Amino acid sequence: MKLLVTGGAGYIGSVVTGQLLDAGHRVTVIDNLSRGHRLAVPKGAELLVGDLADKAALAEIFRAGSFDGVLHFAAFIEAGESMKSPETFFRNNTANALAVLEAMLLAGVKRFVFSSTAALFGNPVKTPIEEEDPLEPTNAYGESKLLVERMLEWFHRIHGLRYASLRYFNAAGAASADQGEAHQPESHLVPRLMKVALGRHKHIEIFGTDYPTCDGTCVRDYVHVVDLAAAHLLALDALDRSGRLIYNLGNGEGFTVRQVVEGVRRVTGCAIPVVEVPRRAGDPAVLIASSDKIRRELHWKPKFHSLDAILGSAWLWHKNHPDGYVGS
Repeated sequence: MKLLVTGGAGYIGSVVTGQLLDAGHRVTVIDNLSRGHRLAVPKGAELLVGDLADKAALAEIFRAGSFDGVLHFAAFIEAGESMKSPETFFRNNTANALAVLEAMLLAGVKRFVFSSTAALFGNPVKTPIEEEDPLEPTNAYGESKLLVERMLEWFHRIHGLRYASLRYFNAAGAASADQGEAHQPESHLVPRLMKVALGRHKHIEIFGTDYPTCDGTCVRDYVHVVDLAAAHLLALDALDRSGRLIYNLGNGEGFTVRQVVEGVRRVTGCAIPVVEVPRRAGDPAVLIASSDKIRRELHWKPKFHSLDAILGSAWLWHKNHPDGYVGS
């Protein structure tokens, strides 16, 4: 197929682009490079530098592209930031997604794979979280993604859009020694820990130590980025058989922040100084996603099961790229 990947210069989007190319698809990436990296885009993909808010340019891209489908990753992802500037997230994550959907509708493109999030569930009623559980985000980031899911349902009902929404929380690890996680600014726990191990930062901050968990810190489900990417390809293929797919993606096992810190100490052999600070607004205590449905229906089989395997791949990337893609 000929596919458009929005946000394909970002962490997960670039890994998915690589897997799409390996599978024989033709891929065009659109990214404004505000948070993505030109060097992250795999060779073989066409990169268009542009903004999804530019509706005229977007319409021309769809007119010229004759795409068979869209995989949408272009979004801001920092939950803490969304609680300081919610308008930025609704504009970028929600309004720009609508712009893509409108351009698809005009161009007659009917396949859409959406990078969603387990943040939709807020403070879950039970763990592991299942797809049918209540959707009650506790931060503007989750709400901005939930609004997109609601739009997708209406586009499916009224316009026949075939879509898959994949809900995951903590992507981690590196696809290879040359393709990994690099955000500017960096807010994710694993790469921040790697920066401490490299001596680029003096310590790691733990936001909140009074959560109702085994050690007082937040619990998250970490999924390797390669396994997440594989799920997107399975979902894309499955849209030929089903018009609406919603899946959670997770390992089904959660780790506290303190456990992740200990894992990085094991993998790197480095001391990781810790500073405890107050909670961030909007952070749920526990997020563990059940992936039984996608395992059963699409036969998704993650290759990276252990936390140390995920952290080990991340460490390899960061050792080779201590400054991320800068200077690569």
